[in-house]
Amino acid sequence: MARIKIDTPKPILFETTITVTISDINYGQHLGNDKVLSMMHESRLRFIKSLGYKDEVNIQGNIGIIISDSAIEYKAEGFYGDEIINQIGIPDQSKYGFDMLYHLIRKSDQKTIAKGKTGVLFFDYGIRKLSLVPESFTKRIDELNLNS
Repeated sequence: MARIKIDTPKPILFETTITVTISDINYGQHLGNDKVLSMMHESRLRFIKSLGYKDEVNIQGNIGIIISDSAIEYKAEGFYGDEIINQIGIPDQSKYGFDMLYHLIRKSDQKTIAKGKTGVLFFDYGIRKLSLVPESFTKRIDELNLNS
C-alpha cells in the first residue's frame, strides 16, 4: 500500500510550541490523530497572526483563507504534557494559494511526531468565491523566505 510522504518544511518561516493536553489524548493513551490536525490549525493561526493579520478570515478586507486539502504523516507517539514544536514552511505559491508544510517535533528528545501539509486557498467571503493571493501577503512571505 502506498504511503503518504511529506517533505520537511524548508525554509522554516515560523515556529511555535504547543503542549499536549489531557483532551488531546485518545483511548490508546497517546496523542489522537485528529488532535494533530488541530495542532496544525492552531499553529497556522499563530503564524497568520504573527504576520500582523487578525485571523484567517480577515487577511485583506473580505479575503481570508480556506483549506482545500490536508495530509498527515504520523511518525511517533505524543503523550500528555509533551511540548510539541511546530515548524511551518511554504515551499510554493500559486496565484490562488499555497501549500503549507508542518513539522511537529517533541521538544524533550527532538523526535519527529508528525509531518503535515495543508492546501491553502484565498477566498473572498463577501462573494463566496476564490480570490487571488493578496500582494501584501505574498510580499510578507517573500520577505520571510529571504530572511530564512
